[in-house]
Amino acid sequence: MGAGWILLVVLIVLTLIVVGAAFTIVQQANRYVVERLGAYHATLDVGLHFIIPFFDRVKRKVSIKEQVVDFAPQPVITKDNVTMQIDTVVFYQVTDPKLFTYGVEQPIHAIENLTATTLRNIIGELELDESLTSRDLINTKMRNILDEATDPWGIKINRVEVKNILPPKDIREAMEKQMRAERERRQAILIAEGNKRSAILNAEGDKESRILRANAEKEAAIQEAEGRAKAIIEVQTATAKGIEMIKKAGADEAYLRLEAYKSMIEVSKGQATKLIIPSDMQGMVGLASTLAETVKKD
Repeated sequence: MGAGWILLVVLIVLTLIVVGAAFTIVQQANRYVVERLGAYHATLDVGLHFIIPFFDRVKRKVSIKEQVVDFAPQPVITKDNVTMQIDTVVFYQVTDPKLFTYGVEQPIHAIENLTATTLRNIIGELELDESLTSRDLINTKMRNILDEATDPWGIKINRVEVKNILPPKDIREAMEKQMRAERERRQAILIAEGNKRSAILNAEGDKESRILRANAEKEAAIQEAEGRAKAIIEVQTATAKGIEMIKKAGADEAYLRLEAYKSMIEVSKGQATKLIIPSDMQGMVGLASTLAETVKKD
């Protein structure tokens, strides 16, 4: 009776193990390729699935996430016979788990070899300078070629990037010297252009300063001349107004003679030794002299 119970327990445990193994859970972003009796049966999507024990088995667990593969540098020869080392990075994604499982043996190794041969073909059509300056062209051509070639394998090539291009050491040194000379040339040009610009600005500043100074002197002369002219006009205007007022006041001959005598007094104050006096005023010389003496005493 004890042995029977032990056998029953063993059978129950084995049954549970077999039944448990018959249920498979597929996680997110994964696909399971299932074979039945050695032939492809189905591709299991995300979730819980039942497979028949001893008849079905999971052939391959495939990730459908985008993956990145960094391949080692490959030696390539340019059109002008320069050997370079180029390493690439490939971004790919499995789109068909069945083709990925049965389409090619060791898919990643196949992609690496395909990348190397494609890179050699593309670089072989370019010269050294073109290879160094045409990364976008190389990336685009490689992506198109690899994507088309890997389509039967259930693989989608999203991007291909050329990470490093390493020419031979002597060529790198020559390129560095050329770049250094180019930088020095550009620096010399910038310095010359700066000096030229500075000289132009100084000349323009001196020119503007002279123009402003000349305009200032011109304005000053004009203002001075206008001031003198205005003063003369005002004096003449005042004199004319004075004469006009005398005429309007009806001054008699005696007043006019008196004004003439005042003028004679002023004249007598001068340094002249000889005076010419009109005949009609000679009779009044004595009076004028007397008036002159009076003014001097005052």
